Amino acid sequence: MKILVLGSGAREHAIVLALASEDAGHELLAAPGNAGIARDARIVDVDILDGSAVTSFANENGVGLVVVGPEAPLVAGVADVLRAHGVPVFGPGKAAAALEGSKAFAKRIMAEAGVPTGRSVHARTIEEVASALDAFGAPHVVKADGLAAGKGVIVTSDRQAALDHAAEYLPTGSVLVEEFLSGPEVSLFFLSDGDAVRALSPAQDFKRAFDGDEGPNTGGMGAYSPLPWLAERFGDEAAFVRQVTEEVALPVVRRLDEEGTPFIGLLYAGLIVTDAGVRVIEFNARFGDPETQVVLPRLATPLSRLLLAAATGTLEDEGDPEFSDEAAVTVVVASEGYPEAPVTGRRISGVADAEKIEGVHVAHAATRVSDGALVSTGGRVLDVVATGAGFPEARARAYEAVAMIGLEGSHHRTDIAAAVAG
Repeated sequence: MKILVLGSGAREHAIVLALASEDAGHELLAAPGNAGIARDARIVDVDILDGSAVTSFANENGVGLVVVGPEAPLVAGVADVLRAHGVPVFGPGKAAAALEGSKAFAKRIMAEAGVPTGRSVHARTIEEVASALDAFGAPHVVKADGLAAGKGVIVTSDRQAALDHAAEYLPTGSVLVEEFLSGPEVSLFFLSDGDAVRALSPAQDFKRAFDGDEGPNTGGMGAYSPLPWLAERFGDEAAFVRQVTEEVALPVVRRLDEEGTPFIGLLYAGLIVTDAGVRVIEFNARFGDPETQVVLPRLATPLSRLLLAAATGTLEDEGDPEFSDEAAVTVVVASEGYPEAPVTGRRISGVADAEKIEGVHVAHAATRVSDGALVSTGGRVLDVVATGAGFPEARARAYEAVAMIGLEGSHHRTDIAAAVAG
């Protein structure tokens, strides 16, 4: 099958690598891609925000499946155009993608579907923000209502910092003020064809820039999967997944279907396990980054089969996806100054040596080739991914590989998966 993957980050590289590993003779295309994706897929020139352009390319080139990676094309309605012209596409339409594009929309859907989540106030003025902050108390949680590339959220005990964050986003839209929820976070992905859902394996990511969850919020500095500590609370991972499927994923998918906006694609549930039970923090309408980089390497069921089933409405014919028992860890190598002011254009070395370590591969997040050299093009540059028989082995391999990579001024967290490695 000819498969076109839209996107240019490590998430898309992880998807491409999973599809390439199937040894099923797929012809993989990607737009716009990056230097790493170019090793495993043919890069094509098409504007991924232009639904008509993507549709024309797909039809003219016999593409059997389009996989939309990032959120921007989804919110722009690219999947709607593809679907209207009969092209199988994995990714929700514009209306359903509002689960990610609008925090207020997501809260409304959750309320109507009876999904457990925290209290919140949809604020349009700084006075409304201040009132909500005082009502909920510290720590304060303020979120931009629209897309903010993973940086629109602040969690702080500093009331003025919360107000300043709100003031940054209010000129272009509203914000959501939420009550603070305490507990470990879980990322859980669900494939959906608008009716049936199938869960993938849980993961946990690390949003803060520095060790010990210090520093500013980022798009994610690392992740690991599976989550052995879920067994302490739920008996096993499967029981947790079943609970979230019944209490969160199915009600949301059914509610969207009732509204005439079926969710076809990847429903990402950002969860927190509180003393009062599991609560939803947020939804995304696509694979998470960097969690995808540790979930897909453990997937034993062919990814292409699952994505095509979701895109064509036959997911109910698929059983639950199967996963290996291996542990997976990813560590993000970020540019100097990330996330505030990343320095780009610097040369990268050592990637090939890092990938010689058993169980290690490198997913490219922001790279290109310039004058024969690999250089950085963004804040999060590389995701070093390692698998192993357990977390001590996977984690040791990941950090051994990170040490081999050269990028002037780069930084990474040293505590990814430390708590589960013992």
